Amino acid sequence: MKFLKSLSYVAFDNDFDTDERAWNPQIWAAETLVRLEENMVIGHLVHTDFEDEIAAFGDTVNTRLPGEFKAKRKGTNDDVDVQNASAVKVPIVLNQHVHTSFMIRDGEESRSFVDLIDTYLQPAAKSLAEHIDRILLGQVYQFLDNQIEIDPDDTDSDIKDAILDLREVQNVKKVPLDGRNLILTPATETEALKLDLFISAERVGDDGTALRKASLGEKLGYQTFMSQNASGYKTDGGSTVGTTNAAYSVDGALAAGATVITMTTDSSAILAGMYITFTTVPGVYRVTAGANATEITIDRGLEAACPDDSFVRFRTNGEVDLAGHAGVSTYPIGYDKQINITASGVVPQLGQLVGFADSDSDPVRTGEYCIIDVDDGSGTGDYYIMLDRPLEAALEDNDVVNYGPAFQYNFAFDRNALALISRPLAQPRSGTGAVSGVSSYNDLSMRIVITYDGTKQGHLVTFDLLCG
Repeated sequence: MKFLKSLSYVAFDNDFDTDERAWNPQIWAAETLVRLEENMVIGHLVHTDFEDEIAAFGDTVNTRLPGEFKAKRKGTNDDVDVQNASAVKVPIVLNQHVHTSFMIRDGEESRSFVDLIDTYLQPAAKSLAEHIDRILLGQVYQFLDNQIEIDPDDTDSDIKDAILDLREVQNVKKVPLDGRNLILTPATETEALKLDLFISAERVGDDGTALRKASLGEKLGYQTFMSQNASGYKTDGGSTVGTTNAAYSVDGALAAGATVITMTTDSSAILAGMYITFTTVPGVYRVTAGANATEITIDRGLEAACPDDSFVRFRTNGEVDLAGHAGVSTYPIGYDKQINITASGVVPQLGQLVGFADSDSDPVRTGEYCIIDVDDGSGTGDYYIMLDRPLEAALEDNDVVNYGPAFQYNFAFDRNALALISRPLAQPRSGTGAVSGVSSYNDLSMRIVITYDGTKQGHLVTFDLLCG
C-alpha cells in the first residue's frame, strides 16, 4: 500500500470520459486506508484483529486474548509438566459502522486522481481517523478505577511524579513493561514540554529532536504521544462546591477505600448518577445512592484518606429531550445515533465524561460514556450529542444527564487493554447502478460506494468501515 501511495500521483489521469481510471473505487479504498493510517494515533497502538470475511452491523466475532504459562520445577528423573497452550476468546460486537459521504457534482468529475486525493480523499480519511481515535480514546473512562491525579499548576515536577505514580500502579498490576503507551491531551503535553526531562537533548538522548519537533518519545518506560482527540476539557459548564461546616462538606475523617460518605448538613441536592470530586482526595467518583439528608454512596473507594470537613464538588445536570428529537421516538439499548438533550445552561464538551439516570425512580443507568461529537439543537440550550459506543441501557424522555468534571484525562495502556476489530462490508449487488471497491490493509478494511443522483446531478460517494 505504501508503494501504491508513492505511485498513485502518476498512475491516473484526467481521462474520466474514456476509461474512468481516476474513478476506480478499489484504488480509492486503498489510498484512503493509507491516509487513514497516517492520521490515526491510538489506532496503531491497540490490539487489532482482521479476517477477510464479509460481516454486517451487529454481528459478533471472536478475537483472542493471549493465555499465560507458569514456570514449574522438576527433578532429575521427573517428567516435564505439559501445559495447554490456550487463548481466551473475547466476543466483540461489530457495532461501529463509521462512514463519511459527500457529493461530487457534475463538472467536477474530470478532476485527476491527484486532485481527488487533495479535495476529497484526504479530508474523508481525516474525518474517519478522528472518529475512530475519539472512540478509542473515549475508553479512558472505562478505567477510572486506576486513576492518578495531578495538578499541573502545583509544582514543576508534577508531570514526572504522575508518570512515576502511574508506573507504580501498572507495575503492581503486573502490566508488561514492554509496549506501554501514554497519550497526553494537548494541555498536558504543553506542561510536559516545559520540563527539561522532556526536551533536554542531554536527558532525552535524541540530539535535540524533541526540542525541535515537540516530540515526547519514550519517557519513564512509556511511549508517549499527544493526540488532539484525547479527552481533555477545561470547563464542565457549572458546578457547586461545599463550604466549611456547611452543606456538601464531609462530616468526619474517612479512610482510603471508603464508599459511604457522611455529610455535615443536608446533601439532598447530590443525586444518584452525579459525578463528584473532593477538594482533598484525588479521583472522579459517581454517586450510586444520593438525595439523602446526610449520606451519599459512591461507586469506587476513595483513592486516599479524606480529612474531616473536606469539600465535595458536584456538577449541574442536563436532561434527555426525546420528545424534542424530530423523527426519533425511542432511545433503546444499542442505539448509536445522536441523543437530544437540554443542557440547563451547560454546554456539553467534546471528550466529556457523561452518564445517565432515571428521572422517576432515581437509579443510575448502566454505562459511562464519552461524548465524541456535539451539534447545536433546535433552540437555546438544546444539543445533540453522540457517544463513543451504543447505549447499554435504554433512555427515556426527561432522563437525567450527568456530566463528568473538567480534567485532562490522559490515557496510559498496554496494547492488549483495547482491541479494534474490523471486518469487510459486502459490496452492492451488480445491476443496482452502484460501483464499489473494498480494500484491506493493516487489519482495517475500507469500502467505497459510488452512485449517481439524478436529482442532485452528481455522484454520491460513501467511505465506510465496520468495526467494534
